[in-house]
Amino acid sequence: MDTLTINNTAIKVNEEGYFTDPSQWNEDLAIEMAKQQNIDLSDKHFEVLHFLRNKYAEEVPLTIRKVGKSGIVDIKEFYKLFPGGPLKISSKIAGIPKPVSCV
Repeated sequence: MDTLTINNTAIKVNEEGYFTDPSQWNEDLAIEMAKQQNIDLSDKHFEVLHFLRNKYAEEVPLTIRKVGKSGIVDIKEFYKLFPGGPLKISSKIAGIPKPVSCV
């Protein structure tokens, strides 16, 4: 297990940089993590991040298709919000483990 420091906060992460303790997440950390991906978070980004966190808490397996059917964004918009691997990147920024559906 590794530690990532953001805003003087030590966060427990795995070797890929995903939170190992989702309770450490907050929106300020998300903003800083998104900046590392060259993403400026908007209200729509936060809607997606909160959707992911809620589904993770409900133990619902996450897929790009589920996000696309969430009513928050369609798949095309999801890719625009989080380019380069939307589910992997958004999950990392949301402070949840990498979904099983991500390779």
